[in-house]
Amino acid sequence: MSNKNQLSNLPVPTSGGLSIYLAQIKKFPMLDAEEEYMLAKNWKENGNLQSAHKLVTSHLRLVAKIAMGYRGYGLPVNEMISEGNIGLMQAVKKFDPDKGFRLATYAMWWIKASIQEYVLRSWSLVKMGTTSAQKKLFFNLKKIKNQIAPSQDGDLRDEQVKEISKRLDVDSEEVVNMNRRMMGQEKSLNEPIKSGEADEWQDWLVDESLDQELLISQQQEYDDKKELLKSAMKILNEREKEIIIARRLNENPSTLEDLSKKYKISRERIRQIETKAFEKLQKSMINASKSKNLLTNN
Repeated sequence: MSNKNQLSNLPVPTSGGLSIYLAQIKKFPMLDAEEEYMLAKNWKENGNLQSAHKLVTSHLRLVAKIAMGYRGYGLPVNEMISEGNIGLMQAVKKFDPDKGFRLATYAMWWIKASIQEYVLRSWSLVKMGTTSAQKKLFFNLKKIKNQIAPSQDGDLRDEQVKEISKRLDVDSEEVVNMNRRMMGQEKSLNEPIKSGEADEWQDWLVDESLDQELLISQQQEYDDKKELLKSAMKILNEREKEIIIARRLNENPSTLEDLSKKYKISRERIRQIETKAFEKLQKSMINASKSKNLLTNN
């Protein structure tokens, strides 16, 4: 299933016509479990594009709902929906109905991954080498802040910082710094969504019970990747491990020059060790994720 071909057959969200888009996707019927299974089988076994298209369109509301959860980052909702739709199509392409779970549960990971990648690219705030804890902080700070300090402007109070630090298992200083960086990027995040009637969002959202599934899915994804990395690190020798941590996992990565002096070898040799170690980690994590069906469920 070509993403381009499928996108050309789908309603397209635009910055000026989001309400129209939401009204359009409401017209696509939701599928019961039996119909979804038959459509997925027909697509998987026969390559029936009509079945695949129906699977996609029946879940466009799920994408919109998830995308709305990221609107606090100040990015165009229509762009996040478009990115999420690409993730949805990837999920449909790889979905195996015989695994015993619904497409929505499987697709949430792909949708969120696509949207998060877009957010990170757009903000240029969490770069390669940033720790998993900081990425978790980036994507959860605003939600927790709204829970414990919904009307708080400026810096968080000490007790609020401690609470967020405890919940996300990160240093208090990281919470303060991230909050300041995010406030600096925010422009009009408190403005109401200009979408017409006040109850319009509730009309098109999918079942609210999916919220808990999203939270579980997000935490499970984080835990799985953390465990994969922890296990993969065991295949590295001590020098490889130290260099990978210094170059890729620390908040302030060491320079090749710093490590060259520490280990008394050339900068090029440090770079070679880093590259080799990273490739070993990547291969180990990919193989482990495939065997456990963490990413592809294949």
